[in-house]
Amino acid sequence: MSPPDAGPPRPPRDEHPPQDVGRRIKVWFRFVPREDWLPYDTEGLWATRLSADTARVDNVPFLQDGVAEGETVRFTTDADGVHWATGRVADSGNITVRVLPVPDGPLGRDARAVHARFAPFGLGGEVFSAEFPLVALTVPGGADLRAIKELLVRGQDEGWWHFEVPCSTEAWREA
Repeated sequence: MSPPDAGPPRPPRDEHPPQDVGRRIKVWFRFVPREDWLPYDTEGLWATRLSADTARVDNVPFLQDGVAEGETVRFTTDADGVHWATGRVADSGNITVRVLPVPDGPLGRDARAVHARFAPFGLGGEVFSAEFPLVALTVPGGADLRAIKELLVRGQDEGWWHFEVPCSTEAWREA
């Protein structure tokens, strides 16, 4: 018998944790393709496996909305060994921003020029491809959110790019 202040019973321990805990895996996300956008309905993101059914996302998504780098997601594994995301378990405090330079704008199709505008904020990101220079950026929650938002809006107003914020935080919305 447990003492009255022992708290709730502990869940049973996993007798056989997955051998690849701590290793990188690809977690796939399904979504409905947007009209007049890239024709994909899945995106695979690298992640570090944390448990039998959770992983921490290790890169910024180009297509999947509602998730940012550093977040913990739950997944199931199908019969072919493919890991499919089923939901977000914990948010990272990071924000995902996507920037697409306007081809006939001042930056042209130059993804490096987009990166250069955000370099003073220490933002990292990835480029979809040379043919489609969509830049996906991870904005840490502790960054100067107000200044980043101002730059995004100014760049759009001046014809440098179009942008979207498919995963934000309360701090981002209030900045």
